[in-house]
Amino acid sequence: MPITGKRYLDYSSFIKSIFGERVQKISLDIGFSCPNRDGSKGFGGCTYCNNNTFNPDYCAPTKSITQQLEEGINRFSKKYKTQQYFAYFQAYTNTYSDLDSLKNMYEEALQVPGVIGLVIGTRPDCISEDIINYLSLLSKEYYISLEFGVESTLNKTLKAVNRCHSFEDTIAAYEMCKNKGFHLGAHVILGLPGESKEELLMHAVELSKLPISTLKLHHLQIVKQSVMAHQFKKEPEKFDLFTADNYIELVSEFIEILRPDIIIERFISETPPDLLIAPKWNGLKNFEIVAKIDKLLTKNNTWQGKYYKQQAVISK
Repeated sequence: MPITGKRYLDYSSFIKSIFGERVQKISLDIGFSCPNRDGSKGFGGCTYCNNNTFNPDYCAPTKSITQQLEEGINRFSKKYKTQQYFAYFQAYTNTYSDLDSLKNMYEEALQVPGVIGLVIGTRPDCISEDIINYLSLLSKEYYISLEFGVESTLNKTLKAVNRCHSFEDTIAAYEMCKNKGFHLGAHVILGLPGESKEELLMHAVELSKLPISTLKLHHLQIVKQSVMAHQFKKEPEKFDLFTADNYIELVSEFIEILRPDIIIERFISETPPDLLIAPKWNGLKNFEIVAKIDKLLTKNNTWQGKYYKQQAVISK
């Protein structure tokens, strides 16, 4: 069982073990696009996506990286005592440019006082050996985390949501990046249309095979200004959205199967109320869901990795 005070490896404890204190992420939007938006692979983007759901109001591609970071630091320095920050390249695909441009952007961020590392969100089909080698070099001096949007381990689902890449692409990207000195993360959405409970739990098995150190989970949310919002309005019966209790139960089973050394960074994401269509969990906040997960794990006397490699648990 994990010995962090919780029944799973949590991100906050992980960061404090490295830096001795919490480190705040400062989100950035630098105006990147995606290959499934600009026509190089497809149009329209992922069907569930509206990047405004997670961009703070200080994020705007019209502002420089330095300005966004300074405004974010000013905001969080009033809320927390921490004086250390990660520049979080969050919106869209943040390796989707030429290497020289990426170098300029990443190095501008690292020059801002208090910024000690980069967290870079991207797609598994938007990485190259040149970028990997550059990030490997940066990791000798800074904390570098590269996060891939896996979203699902099922190709049928990836096709249905217009990801325009396969799970084999995901595996290949992680193989290219492993053992390069920087941290690897994954992001998965639980509850995409057409996935059974058994398939959702199998994600934990497949993710455990990847060389990741961190994992972000969240439940499917239908948000305004997304393709999925129109699909949901037209055919709501095709969506089996979680209740809060059902999701908490699924997560508790999911982490039982998950490799025990993967750090769980997030269980849910919170969409701004004015953008959220469904599901609405009576205003439950992130920390309240986490507390309920912790309580259920304790009640069931279970923990992360309890059934790791015992795949029979999937059909229990």
